[in-house]
Amino acid sequence: MTKGKIWFALVVLFSINLLNFYDRLIPGAVGTKISEEFGLSDTDLGMLATAFIILYALIGVPLGRWADKSKRTRILTIGVTSWSVLTAASGLAGNFWQLVCLRLSVGVGEASCAPAANSLIGDLFPAKTRARALSLFMLGLPIGNALAYIFSGMLAKAFEDTVVYGHKIGWRAAFFVALIPGVLCGIGALFIKEPERGATEVHDIGGQKRPGNPYLLVLSIPTMLWLIPSGALHNFSMYAIGSFLAPFMERVHETDVAKSGYISSFIYGFAGIPGMLLGGLLGDAIFRRRRNGRLLVASTALAISVPCFFFAIPMAHWFAFSFLFGLGCACMYVYYATVYSTIQDVIEPSLRGTAMAIYFCFMYLIGGAFGPPITGILSDYFTDRAAVVAGVSFEGLDAAKDKVELQKLRKPHRGPGLQSAMYVLPLVSLLLAITLFGASRTVGRDSEKLQKWMRASAEAEPPKPKLEKVVT
Repeated sequence: MTKGKIWFALVVLFSINLLNFYDRLIPGAVGTKISEEFGLSDTDLGMLATAFIILYALIGVPLGRWADKSKRTRILTIGVTSWSVLTAASGLAGNFWQLVCLRLSVGVGEASCAPAANSLIGDLFPAKTRARALSLFMLGLPIGNALAYIFSGMLAKAFEDTVVYGHKIGWRAAFFVALIPGVLCGIGALFIKEPERGATEVHDIGGQKRPGNPYLLVLSIPTMLWLIPSGALHNFSMYAIGSFLAPFMERVHETDVAKSGYISSFIYGFAGIPGMLLGGLLGDAIFRRRRNGRLLVASTALAISVPCFFFAIPMAHWFAFSFLFGLGCACMYVYYATVYSTIQDVIEPSLRGTAMAIYFCFMYLIGGAFGPPITGILSDYFTDRAAVVAGVSFEGLDAAKDKVELQKLRKPHRGPGLQSAMYVLPLVSLLLAITLFGASRTVGRDSEKLQKWMRASAEAEPPKPKLEKVVT
């Protein structure tokens, strides 16, 4: 495969990944407006994010096995087209539960992206440059997040007074714009040339794998037993931030929906670009000298994020908060380029889709699914406590029947409540840094074990001659 075809594939995969994260962050970017229309608590907002994540995690495991056995480009085309249509349909939701059901459906489509795309990149780029390639692919995450905040907030404000057939457009416009880019990316995936599995490895073993059940094999690798919980911890924080950063800016720093979108785009989006790129470059550079170099870079970055989050949360001025909290988010983004490439260092090519699917299942089902609702529950708890201290009485009000009235009473205290809840972030980041350091103690042995098996397998069964050479 020529360099041009390889880089065309990476550009298309990057675009699909950008839309992947753009579409999933829209509810967080316009969460305050959705909450006002449907009378939602922070717990409800957290559950809206969880609805997407549950099916995303569960359906990803069989899709991972499908990616290891079938044409990955076709999987991507079906996935990105379907989730884009369903994202646009989310703007038609008439109530909270309709929106929840549509977000569940979006999760099914988006689950196709990660296993297939990561597996393709593993077969397009060799180990020595794989972290950089993955960091470029994963730039879709911060850029997608940033654009979601910018355009969603801007569209919600621009259409807040627009009425069509008796219904306000408002926040719904943010969902509608996702359709056309998704269809175009689906078409682009059809033009990616499917690479041979294992073609970029030092020891080309094609589609061979170590004997045994594929799921148990992945879970038998010590490094994976560290990385799987690390993914859960990381996604806990990332999805909690994604769901509540814009509401935090509106409540604590008193910005409107458009301004909170712009500010959040830099904190949670653009700040991740240097973190992602530096993580990939440093990870590859230190990997050449030490096999655990990538994970040492990741654990150091996450340790730095702890004081950044802790000291940013109570800051009174939005600019000081944005700078320090954005630095913490940049450190969080180092995780992707370093950890995703490490998984490919300890897993053979024919199992990478399965390994990523298992990893993502735990990452989202335990981490992403719990981050927003736990943060929301904490926010509601501290909000009610602040309201009671201020003399507000909730006596005689029913949580189910009087939701709108309850939110009116809580509104002046939701800023301090959410501010207190956000202190869960530095604690989780500390646990994550410790977990990644644990993984750095086992990755060298696991990587060497894989290379030894691949070398023996390649010598025992030499691969068939290829008609064209892979160029990287």
